[in-house]
Amino acid sequence: MSGFDKVVHSYEEAMAGLEDGMTVLAGGFGLCGIPENLITQIKKMGTRDLTVVSNNCGVDGFGLGVLLEDRQIKKMVSSYVGENALFEKQLLAGELDVELTPQGTLAEKLRAGGAGIPAFFTATGFGTPVAEGKEVREFNGKSYILEPSITGDFAIVKGWKADRYGNVVYRHTAQNFNPMIATAGKITVVEVEEIVEPGALDPAHIHTPGIYVDRVIVGTFEKRIEQRTLSQG
Repeated sequence: MSGFDKVVHSYEEAMAGLEDGMTVLAGGFGLCGIPENLITQIKKMGTRDLTVVSNNCGVDGFGLGVLLEDRQIKKMVSSYVGENALFEKQLLAGELDVELTPQGTLAEKLRAGGAGIPAFFTATGFGTPVAEGKEVREFNGKSYILEPSITGDFAIVKGWKADRYGNVVYRHTAQNFNPMIATAGKITVVEVEEIVEPGALDPAHIHTPGIYVDRVIVGTFEKRIEQRTLSQG
């Protein structure tokens, strides 16, 4: 294959180079579109003192929640953490540093980081604890706070399909956070349901161009639902 081939054949190879103290950006929205097998590999590696940036921290026993079990996460940067009892316990006990960030702000911090923009002003959070210690500036009579962008040592992402060159397509809700996280890591690893040959994906439908991707691996996924609601028959 060409030197552009990004495919790796083991999760050990996919996460090679991850070390204690690094920052990991993890894609997905709730339990939808999360890189669950890459997370499981981090658990197997036992890597510690991690700063993890993600929409949430999974649930007890699944997703990023498994990294809390052995206290591998030192700091969590999230916008929503309401489905994880162990997360709550460690937070209240002072065992986990948590930086809660408004969801739109978190998405923009990651997008800006991937675009090489070091910081930006937003009105979101002004006048709340989110703004404490941050620069405030007025534009057109309205107050805005300065938010630093986010980048990471590793970005772990879940896609639907990718070709061998690392061009990725996401499906439905998995487009939340995965595309911007894929641009913001020094090393970006994507796990997908299917790998196809170059040319098989419509270029107009590519969500993440392969230039952002370092490694691609195919996996199988559990696809849990956080809260299953059934109609009364």
